[in-house]
Amino acid sequence: MLLLWVSVVATSALAAPAPGAGGQRRGAWPDAPNVVLVVSDSFDGRLTFYPESQVVKLPFINFMKAHGTSFLNAYTNSPICCPSRAAMWSGLFTHLTESWNNFKGLDPNYTTWMDVMEKYGYRTQKFGKLDYTSGHHSISNRVEAWTRDVAFLLRQEGRPMVNLIPKKTKVRVMQRDWKSTDRAVNWLRKEGINYTQPFVLYLGLNLPHPYPSPSSGENFGSSTFHTSLYWLKKVSYDAIKIPKWSPLSEMHPIDYYSSYTKNCTGKFTEKEIKNIRAFYYAMCAETDAMLGEVILALRQLDLLRKTIVIYASDHGELAMEHRQFYKMSMYEASAHVPLLIMGPGIKANLQVSNVVSLVDIYPTMLDIAGIPLPQNLSGYSLLPLSSEMFKKEQKFKNLHPPWILSQFHGCNVNASTYMLRTNQWKYIAYSDGASVLPQLFDLSSDPDELTNIATKFPEVTYSLDQKLRSIINYPKVSASVHQYNKEEFIKWKQSIGENYSNVIANLRWHQDWLKEPRKYESAIDLWLKAHSDPKKFEQK
Repeated sequence: MLLLWVSVVATSALAAPAPGAGGQRRGAWPDAPNVVLVVSDSFDGRLTFYPESQVVKLPFINFMKAHGTSFLNAYTNSPICCPSRAAMWSGLFTHLTESWNNFKGLDPNYTTWMDVMEKYGYRTQKFGKLDYTSGHHSISNRVEAWTRDVAFLLRQEGRPMVNLIPKKTKVRVMQRDWKSTDRAVNWLRKEGINYTQPFVLYLGLNLPHPYPSPSSGENFGSSTFHTSLYWLKKVSYDAIKIPKWSPLSEMHPIDYYSSYTKNCTGKFTEKEIKNIRAFYYAMCAETDAMLGEVILALRQLDLLRKTIVIYASDHGELAMEHRQFYKMSMYEASAHVPLLIMGPGIKANLQVSNVVSLVDIYPTMLDIAGIPLPQNLSGYSLLPLSSEMFKKEQKFKNLHPPWILSQFHGCNVNASTYMLRTNQWKYIAYSDGASVLPQLFDLSSDPDELTNIATKFPEVTYSLDQKLRSIINYPKVSASVHQYNKEEFIKWKQSIGENYSNVIANLRWHQDWLKEPRKYESAIDLWLKAHSDPKKFEQK
C-alpha cells in the first residue's frame, strides 16, 4: 500500500509552496503550511540511519527519510522525559528552564511555541504524552534525585526483562498510545480537514519506553520490554549487535552507580541481552506504525502536500549498552534522538550531518509559520539546513553552531552531567569539573564509546572544557542544583515529621537502613550541613 502512493506524494509535495518566509509575513494565515509533530519516547536516533536501521523494519520512518530531511546527529538536551520536553517546548536549555528532574518542568502557564503559533492564527491541538510541566515520578525517584550526593547505595530497580504476547495477530500492544493516535487521526478527519486556517497538531507517544516492572510497584521503575510476536517478526535477529561491556572494576564511577541502581551489575547471558534488545526494536516498530497512521490519514485527506511532518523523540534507550537500560546517560543510545522533517519545500532524501538538538524545534516551528523568532532562544531554526528556499552552497555555512549542549541532574546518576558534542568529539563533564573525572570520546574512530581518552589528549580535553564553560558555567549550575536538592528534601522531610526514618527506609533505599537508621540519618544530616554557595563558582 505504501509503495503505491510514494511517487504521488513526492510529486505533489514539490508543487506545494515552501515554508517559512523569514518573518516576511505579518501572520501565519493563510500562506503557511500545516504542521504535524509526532514525538515518541525512548527512541534511539541511530535506528533512523545505516547501519542500525538494518535491525528492524521501520517503513514510515524510511518514507520520511526518502521524501524529507534526516538529521544524523540530533540530540536530546536532557536524557529524561520532563526536562527534555521542557527544552523542546520552550526552546531553552535545561539550566535556563531549571527543569532539574522528572517532576520539575515548565510553569503550566509558560508560553510554548504552540501558544505563539495559535496567537498568529494557527488552529492548534495536542494529544497523548506531553510531560513538559511534570513527568512520571514516584516519591522514591524524587528523594533519590535530591539525595544523590549522600554516601549510601540505593536498592535496585527491577531487573530488565522481556514479556512476549505470543500472537502473530496482536498489533495494538500499547493501547494507550493507539488510543491517542486514533484521536489524532479522528481530529484530522473531522476538524483539521475543514479548517481554512493552517493547523498544528501534536501527538505524544509513550512507546518505545519500557513498561512498569511487575510485582514491584512504581518505586522500582519500568524495566519490562513488552511486545507481541507480530512486532517481533519485524526484527532481524542476525543484525542485533551484542554490546561490549567494560569490567565492573574499570567502569567510570558515575556509570557504575547508574548500572547498580538500574540492576544491571549482575550476570546476563548473551541470550538475555539479545532478547532485551530485540524486544526494544519490536517496540520501535510499533511506534513507527503509529507514525504511519498519521501520515496515511494526511495522504487520504489530501493534506500531506500542504503539511510539514516532523518526527522526534525526547531521548533514546540504552537497551543494555554500557551495562545499562533506560536513559539518564550521555552515551549515544541514550542521548542520540531521531529527527526527520518532510513536507512542502523540504528537501527530499537529504541527510544532514550537522549537530542539532531538540531546542531547535521551537524556532523551526515558528520559522515554518513565518513568525519572527524571539531573541532569547537557545535553539536555531532547522529550515536553513532542510528547506528548498536555501541555496546549496549556503547549506552548511553558519546556519547552526557546530556544537550542542545536553545536561542531566536527576535520579539514577549521582552527579550533574554535561555533554558537549561537536563534529568529532563528545566531551562529558561532571559536577564541579574537578571532583569527578571527565570523559572524552572520538566518535569518528570509537562510535561505541568504549575508550575514554580524556587523559590521553589533555589539550583537546582542556579546549572542550573551556568551550563548555563559555556556554554554561557548569560548576555554578551544579552548585545551584545541589542547593535546590537540599531545600526540596528538607521540605519533604518536614512534611513527614517523626515518621521520617521509617518512610525513607521503605522507599527505594539502602537495604540496611532499618538496621542502622541513626547511621544513615547522620549521613543525611552531614549532607544538609555541607552548604553549597553558587556564588563562589561565578566566572571571573
